[in-house]
Amino acid sequence: MTTTSPSVRTAAPAVRQAPALGALGLFTVLLGAALPLIDFFIVNVALPSIDHDLAAGPALLELVVAGYGLSYSVLLVLGGRLGDLFGRRRLFLAGMAAFGVTSLACGLAPDAWTLVAARVAQGAAAALMLPQVLATIHASTEGPRRARALSLYGATAGLAMAGGQILGGVLVTADIAGTGWRSVFLVNVPVAVVGLVLAARAVPETRSDRPAPVDVPGTLLLGLALLTLLAPLTEGRAAGWPLWTWVSLVVFPFAAGAFWWVERRADRRGATPLVPPSLLALVPLRRGLAVVLPLSLGFSGFMFVIAVALQQGLAMGAVASGLALVPMALAFFGASLAGPRLVRRWGTRVVPVGAVLQGLGIAAIAWSVGRDWQGLSVGDLVPGMAVAGLGQGLQLPVLFRVVLSEVPSERAGVGSGVMVTTQQSALTLGVATLGSLFLSLAASPADMGTALRTTLLVQLGVVAVTLLLSLRLPRTVR
Repeated sequence: MTTTSPSVRTAAPAVRQAPALGALGLFTVLLGAALPLIDFFIVNVALPSIDHDLAAGPALLELVVAGYGLSYSVLLVLGGRLGDLFGRRRLFLAGMAAFGVTSLACGLAPDAWTLVAARVAQGAAAALMLPQVLATIHASTEGPRRARALSLYGATAGLAMAGGQILGGVLVTADIAGTGWRSVFLVNVPVAVVGLVLAARAVPETRSDRPAPVDVPGTLLLGLALLTLLAPLTEGRAAGWPLWTWVSLVVFPFAAGAFWWVERRADRRGATPLVPPSLLALVPLRRGLAVVLPLSLGFSGFMFVIAVALQQGLAMGAVASGLALVPMALAFFGASLAGPRLVRRWGTRVVPVGAVLQGLGIAAIAWSVGRDWQGLSVGDLVPGMAVAGLGQGLQLPVLFRVVLSEVPSERAGVGSGVMVTTQQSALTLGVATLGSLFLSLAASPADMGTALRTTLLVQLGVVAVTLLLSLRLPRTVR
């Protein structure tokens, strides 16, 4: 039987009744969910063009990717808390506006360092906006409507991650008005304007009736812990593993331990910590997050590696490398939409089934790569991509439902912040670990086939971990 700590149970009456989230409002918040994820992946296919135009070099190119992911990851939980405190619609609007402005700054960047700074600011804007999406859904829907909204959120997340690279390839190749790679950022500006207009009209305001103040020590220590882990892993290889990377990795466990001690102490005093240990006592949330971590890590690593391998190893264009992901995106979307019906009948058992299918798809891609790397075509990848996408689509939306199933509505912001922080940190780790493994093995284009196959086999091990952890999920989900 699942138990809930007293601090979680007694807070439930403090919820203000929120207006229902209508279809237009749901579309708007899902648009807000798509933008940050698209921008995490859209850069993968634009990196060669950025390097050519700005003479960035490997270390700065990794900072273009990692700077966004780091600021995004570090600030997500804080963004969720601020939404609880000041109103989720208000923070969504502020984040959307900031995302549009920082995207414009990225698109107009005159040099590589300016682009890195703009990307860090863009990640911070995304951290304001994204936690409000799940928190708004959680606070303004219930029952079948919530299940459908969360399934659509999962479908949107999957499509955004795969579609980001597809869209990036099209935009870079199209070279609209001579903008080249800049168009992958400039395209966000009109979308953000539309999002602001729709959000002002259709997204209801929700917040906690008893909002807690910002936990400054917890926020600083969580930021330090994530920074000391993610920064050296993302930049270490390109920078040649200087002293600061090793110092950071040594500091990480101490920062993480101090963060957990401060949070437990605040919880015992009756304060509201940034990440309440009482919230992590919820079995669905804790076990769901344990599965989200390896699933997201493997997915982002795969997306980064496949983009580099196809473009630099086989000299495929940006469009062709993007089109290789279309079967994965379509299968993911179809599986996500079927998720609510499958969960009603089979419960969370669809998650391990999805992990098995994902593993089969990755194995098929690895077999195609090993069979004839130099002759590999987009068509050869279709079966493996489709099966892997189907498996991922059966996992991610269901996991979102599992994680949030027992989170009280007044803690929707912090619950959503914890989940998206876990997901985003894992996405960043995936690029840092699987991406670094691939790049270290791919000394030349001729080596990329072997490097890709090795990386895919390592990802199979990550999928196996996902499968084992998914067997511990609660059988039913609300």
